[in-house]
Amino acid sequence: MNIYDIKDLTSETSPYFFSENTLQFFGQTMKSFIVEKQDDGRYKIEAKNYCDNTFMGYTIRFFNPINNELERE
Repeated sequence: MNIYDIKDLTSETSPYFFSENTLQFFGQTMKSFIVEKQDDGRYKIEAKNYCDNTFMGYTIRFFNPINNELERE
């Protein structure tokens, strides 16, 4: 599973998370995200985020393929 699959699967449950405006606001692109499968069956997605070209931290969510939702933990 890749970030584009996750974007498609979360289009109803999190329609704005991967929107062009949201990604631009945080200085991200779809290619910024790293996807790692977890032992519990979920997928961790992670990307650096920026504000005015200053590193602010990481966006981290867990994609749950059972309900197609992005979870914080």
